[in-house]
Amino acid sequence: MADRPNTRDVSKRDEGWAVTKPGAERASAVLPTQAEAVVRAKEILANDGGGELRVRGKNGQVREQNTVAPGNDPRRSKG
Repeated sequence: MADRPNTRDVSKRDEGWAVTKPGAERASAVLPTQAEAVVRAKEILANDGGGELRVRGKNGQVREQNTVAPGNDPRRSKG
């Protein structure tokens, strides 16, 4: 069985922007702005060996996805 990639989502909640790990019951962090939540999610991923960061818009749709080093980016292009 293949390992699941280390992933964090940043999504809107009533109390602010939440950093969550898929399948977790609680958010790792809830911050007042999306920008602050993205920074915190990147810190969490970097400290946990890297992985994928998905930023969701207010409508819940993924609007941005990035690999945080030292994660394994399957694409060779920057971005």
